[in-house]
Amino acid sequence: MKKLICHFIAFIAAFQVQAQTPFHTLVKIEFEKTVYTRQLYKDLAAEWYDRIKDRLPNSTITYFDFIGDSTRSIYKPGREIPVDPRSINMDIANKNIVYTDYKSGSITAQKPVFEETFLVQDSLLTIKWKLTADTRTIAGFDCRKAVGLIDDSITVFAFYTDEIMISGGPEGANGLPGMILGLGMPRIHTTWFATKVEVNGVDLTKVAPATKGKKVNRKNMLESLDKVLKNWGNYGKNFVLNFMI
Repeated sequence: MKKLICHFIAFIAAFQVQAQTPFHTLVKIEFEKTVYTRQLYKDLAAEWYDRIKDRLPNSTITYFDFIGDSTRSIYKPGREIPVDPRSINMDIANKNIVYTDYKSGSITAQKPVFEETFLVQDSLLTIKWKLTADTRTIAGFDCRKAVGLIDDSITVFAFYTDEIMISGGPEGANGLPGMILGLGMPRIHTTWFATKVEVNGVDLTKVAPATKGKKVNRKNMLESLDKVLKNWGNYGKNFVLNFMI
């Protein structure tokens, strides 16, 4: 009887804690994107990496804003910070604008690549997720880790919180039972982590898709990049990975 009472009290306490947990459906999130530059360029151009490594920063950081709710969102460049002069010509996928329509399951992503700007219109990126027991606190939210596969070959990891009821994340990341606040792609030595989450006074009026660029689907864009970069060896192959998500 005592054990039964103890279990009942524990259940009530857990229920009360859960009931007190606020859930959010409208947010503005600042993401810090970190590219571990030396590791990236070691993979991109191993044959001449040793000649340039001392002129490269260890990492480069850019900021993006995510604004949205459970129906739509926009991910776009955020606040600017002083640029390390050694980061010249390292502006890879740092001007992407990704609009996601969760109701229709579609995206419109403006992606400048060299002299071309693509306007990718397609369905949501398919990521095969596997949840793990690992947890982490990001920007004040309890998050659970998941490991995913893109195109059955590109591994990503993510930390999501079910306290934010949006199945989205930075870039085109999606498909988890809550908002992704941390994302990593080891193949391109890049991570995205939320630094700040706002849940009050968020304005959705400017959440709309970009309109400029060459209209393509995801497959067309990657094929175009392959054609341009096919003679660039490993540099070209690895460069394309930056536009997979």
